[in-house]
Amino acid sequence: MLFDSPAYFVFLIPVVLLYWRLNCRAKNIFLLLASYFFYGWWDWRFLALMIGSTTMDFLIAQKITPDRCDANRRKWLIFSLVLNFSILGTFKYFNFFVDSFSTALNTLGIHNLPLSLIRIILPPGISFYTFQEVAYIVDVYKGRLAPAKSFIEYGLFVSLFPHLIAGPIQKPGHLLPQVQRNRVFDADRFFDGLMLIFSGLVRKCVVADNCALLANAAFSGQFGKPNFWVVLLGTYAFAWQVYGDFSGYSDIARGSAQLMGFHFMVNFRQPYLSRRLQDFWRRWHISLSTWLRDYLYIPLGGSAGGNWKTSRNLVMTMILAGLWHGAAWTFVIFGAIHGLVLAIERLFWPVKMKAADGAQPKPYAGLLSGWGERILTFNVFCLSLAFFRAPSLNLARQFLSGLSNLAWRSEYASAFFMLAIFAIPLFVVDLLMEASNEEYPFANASYAVRTALATVSLVVLALFSGSNLNAFVYFRF
Repeated sequence: MLFDSPAYFVFLIPVVLLYWRLNCRAKNIFLLLASYFFYGWWDWRFLALMIGSTTMDFLIAQKITPDRCDANRRKWLIFSLVLNFSILGTFKYFNFFVDSFSTALNTLGIHNLPLSLIRIILPPGISFYTFQEVAYIVDVYKGRLAPAKSFIEYGLFVSLFPHLIAGPIQKPGHLLPQVQRNRVFDADRFFDGLMLIFSGLVRKCVVADNCALLANAAFSGQFGKPNFWVVLLGTYAFAWQVYGDFSGYSDIARGSAQLMGFHFMVNFRQPYLSRRLQDFWRRWHISLSTWLRDYLYIPLGGSAGGNWKTSRNLVMTMILAGLWHGAAWTFVIFGAIHGLVLAIERLFWPVKMKAADGAQPKPYAGLLSGWGERILTFNVFCLSLAFFRAPSLNLARQFLSGLSNLAWRSEYASAFFMLAIFAIPLFVVDLLMEASNEEYPFANASYAVRTALATVSLVVLALFSGSNLNAFVYFRF
């Protein structure tokens, strides 16, 4: 049930209509059942796994609150963390380790072992709901949040369908209190939710799906052997594909939640306007980057302990972030590139804090302007995406080896023109949102203006939607 499919809206519309006819407790029960139905639509076999882990963490949370003088509090916390990460590791990384072991045996001359027959199916959304459960357990243990008294409320916090499959990862202190209190219909917020859905559909179906056609052609060799221009086209197209794809998904998720009175955190804030990779990760997939900061980077030691330890913690955090995205060595390299660049930035170009202006990055030795810094940061990100997109390290190496070949072909011009047609409008929207600091384009405009824009969005969707065969990129994580 993809967010850009008719099936999703056939599901969403009656759910929203019935939801607002119920009282508070009935709303939560109804939404929990609807969310389990939504998850079961993907694969009903994994419902028991999600419900089981939800039940376990609900019960453990009652035992680890700071006001309990229980010597086993820490043991229960460790048990929950080990259980959650073991489930995630088994389902997400078992095949990765089997394949790596098989490759190592082949290198040693041991062939024909039937390891390829051993495979485990990845449950939908397991990376997202596991991180949300871990955040809840840690926050309860540290006294940041009172444990939920109702399984219905906690179960809905974990499985609320707009964020269930691909996030955004919701902070327990942000979403759980919303689940626990009554939601009252607000026409303005409902209208904002509809606008977010329209915005997300345009980002996904128009920008991402059309850029995907170019990225797939470049990475699959349809433009010929990789050269400088093919690498540039492929990585730039994929950069706008993955941005339009996941920011579009996040907007649809946030809009769907807002139709039912919930507020989800903003997950993207114009990341391609970042002047540093440090700033980029404050703007890109914000729900994941804040989770990594709060529950991984800081527990590892954060920026305490000197430059070497800070650099080590950054690299470790980003390598694990890469592995979170997928069980492949390409994702390890993707994370390592980001970790190393973040460490270098912090050592040589630290961010200076000013009370009036916020974070102010130190210029790159005065050599680049603000836009020069943005272009450099964007290209570093695109370089890392070559590993993110390629199915193997060898294919990524072959693709990037074309950078030394500057041969030009006439068909490249039309391909770059097509990329510009779909990327530049989203870039202009980002410039407008950066200036206005709004949660979606023209959020403060009149109802008439926004209704007109929604109508234009429907026309654009009808005329310019790309291939409907491209599932959301982050659904596989």
